[in-house]
Amino acid sequence: MPVMSELTDVVIEDDRWTEMGLEVLAERAARQALSVAGIDVGTREICIMACDDARIAELNADFRRKDQATNVLSWPAYHLTPQTAGQIPDDGGDSFGDIAIAYETCVREALEQNIPPKDHVTHLIIHGCLHLLGYDHESDTDADIMESLEIKALAQLGVPNPY
Repeated sequence: MPVMSELTDVVIEDDRWTEMGLEVLAERAARQALSVAGIDVGTREICIMACDDARIAELNADFRRKDQATNVLSWPAYHLTPQTAGQIPDDGGDSFGDIAIAYETCVREALEQNIPPKDHVTHLIIHGCLHLLGYDHESDTDADIMESLEIKALAQLGVPNPY
C-alpha cells in the first residue's frame, strides 16, 4: 500500500490550535476540498498558519488593507479565477498556496452560530483551500458554485451544511 504524503504543513503560532487537534483536522479538510474539486494532490502542499486574532489582523491590514481580524486568509500559488478554478498548471510547483486561520475569531463565530468549533474550522479550511484553487464568492453565481463544493466536502466529512 502506498504511503500518503502529507498535504498540509501546519505552523502553530497559538498553542490553543494544538489543543483543538488542528493538524489532523486540517489534513482531512484540505484533502476533502481538493477531492470535491477534482484535484489530484500529487506532491504539492498547503501551508496553514494557525495564529491568533492579532496576527491575522496584521496580515489582513498588510495584504487586504483591512485593519481588523478575520477568520481565514489565503494566498494562492497560482493566479486562477472562477473561470479557471481548479485548472492547476502542471508546472512541477510544490505548493497550492498558504492559508492563515485565527483562533479567537473562529471560536467566537462557532459559538455565535451554535456549532462545534471543530466543524466551523473544518469549513473554513475547506473554504480557504477552494480559494487557493481559484474559487470565490464575489458574484452570486460564483458563490453558489463555491458553497456547493463546501457543502459536498463537509457532508462527506459528516459536518452539517453551514448555510
